[in-house]
Amino acid sequence: MNGHSELNRYMNRGIKDIILNTLKASLKNQQEIKFLLRFVVSAVKARRIRMRHEEMGLHVPPFLIASIASDCNLFCKGCYARANQSCDSSGCSQPHATTNALLTGAQWDRIFTEAAALGISFILLAGGEPLMRREVLEKAADHPQILFPVFTNGTLVNDSWITFFEEKRNLVPIFSLEGDEEETDLRRGHGVYQKATEAMALLKEMSVLFGVSITVTSQNIRRVTEYEFVRALQETGCVIVFFVEYVPVTEETKSLAPTDADRALMDRRLSKLRTLPGCPNLLSFPGDEKHSGGCLAAGRGFFHINPFGGAEPCPFSPISDRNVRDYPLTEVLASGLFRSLEESGMLALEHEGGCALFGKDSAIMEMVASG
Repeated sequence: MNGHSELNRYMNRGIKDIILNTLKASLKNQQEIKFLLRFVVSAVKARRIRMRHEEMGLHVPPFLIASIASDCNLFCKGCYARANQSCDSSGCSQPHATTNALLTGAQWDRIFTEAAALGISFILLAGGEPLMRREVLEKAADHPQILFPVFTNGTLVNDSWITFFEEKRNLVPIFSLEGDEEETDLRRGHGVYQKATEAMALLKEMSVLFGVSITVTSQNIRRVTEYEFVRALQETGCVIVFFVEYVPVTEETKSLAPTDADRALMDRRLSKLRTLPGCPNLLSFPGDEKHSGGCLAAGRGFFHINPFGGAEPCPFSPISDRNVRDYPLTEVLASGLFRSLEESGMLALEHEGGCALFGKDSAIMEMVASG
């Protein structure tokens, strides 16, 4: 099966765990349970589709990360999207993009349609700030067989968005926090925490599924992995928490990346927290990758499409040899860059700075140049 049998088993188990744990966390929410049970049927069908493609020689990952927006209304300290120039208040300055034009809502709709046909079950919508591209989110809502976590800073959520998420259950808002109010506002700006938590309260009142994404650094890792912190998130109505290790954007910020000891601590704490009743579904990235035999980027478990159509190994490695404007997803997944990365063994290396590909742009660019 193209050498991916064990990886496929790992990813399928992971999807099953995500769905079951989210169901357990939503037991009191009848509307969400009805949606999630329907999604279970879609996820099973998608797995069968992926396995058929595997038998024909094409490995299809179950996840896709889509950065649909290049603009953001915040200026968070150490933002990787601004650092790699995929996010800019005035538009695109991304050096690897083949065009300065954002993908349109219609183009994203085509990508979502192709993804569904390939058996991709989860598309994480990011940015920039994805709520600045409502037309794209409306297109995503037309694909109920795909679950779209929407990673947002939460400051743009108003009554209109609350109604939207209530009606479009396959779009799940994920609020980006850094910890408590002081930690979040220090990085994201004064008042951001309050706006985000107010939006979370409104969603809870309307029985709408939502989650939280925590950027884990060497400074906050002990606080955000404490039982009391996770329990407080659960009480807000949060049913899923993404722990995303900070990837440094400059040498000056490298000290913020969790150390090996930090990661070991987080792994122990999350393993214990997952055994507690009523705990939200806890996901660690890239921490959970150690169980998959290496980095999941470059199409092994996911890949990334930037706002301008460049298909990249992951958001932290903004290098592309194919653009979805010119290639269908089947050919993107068979790209020379993705194939070279897997054959090189680079994806199996230990993570440095929270990412196996961090600091290796020169080597990756050589792969692109060599075709």
